[in-house]
Order: sequence, then C-alpha cells, then structure tokens
Amino acid sequence: MDVRRILRVSEAVKEELYEIIGFEMEDPRLLEVEVTDVQVSPDSRHAAIKVALRGDERRRNQALAALEHASGYLRQELASRLQLRHIPELHFEQDKNPDVESRVDFLLRRARKSRGRDEN
Repeated sequence: MDVRRILRVSEAVKEELYEIIGFEMEDPRLLEVEVTDVQVSPDSRHAAIKVALRGDERRRNQALAALEHASGYLRQELASRLQLRHIPELHFEQDKNPDVESRVDFLLRRARKSRGRDEN
C-alpha cells in the first residue's frame, strides 16, 4: 500500500478511536485513556495503537484490559464509520511518552520567539 495512504488511514483510525473511546464508550475504566498514535501496517491488517494512560499501575492495567476486551466492538464501529476494505486488528500499548509532542511544540514555539528577538 502507498505510504501516503497508510498515513491517511492511520490518521482516520486515530481520529475515530479518539472519538469513540473518549466520548462514546461508558466504561469507567476508560475515563483517563487518550489515543496518542496509530500505526497501520502496510497490508492494513494490523494497527498498533498507543494510548496515554493516567493513574496508578493497577488502573493502567485495567484500562489496557478494557481496551483489549472492547477491541471487537471498536473494530465494528470503525467498519461502520470508515470505508475500508480491511478493518485492522487492534493492538493496544501504553505510550511511554504521551507528552512528547506537546513538549516538542513548546520548544519550537520558544525557538521561534527567541529567533525573532535576535533578528531585531
């Protein structure tokens, strides 16, 4: 599959899972779960989903177990929302650095501000 298509499918799956898990599922174990990244395999049969989990170790393990348990439901929802030939099998894993993107954005903004001052 084309690399651009893989990226588009990954982004679409991420947006839909973010919506479903964050706003539509009523499982209390998933209250502090946020989808941070999705990587769909080139054959679109598998998707590695990184999630940010808050709370202590026991709550994080319960949230991962709830996601694995709900993976069939999530695939059905994705099938009804996305027009894909193959809905990927979902594999959830904890994102070890969920705040990296926001930290990078912060550093880029700070660099732009300091560069602007140096030019004047």
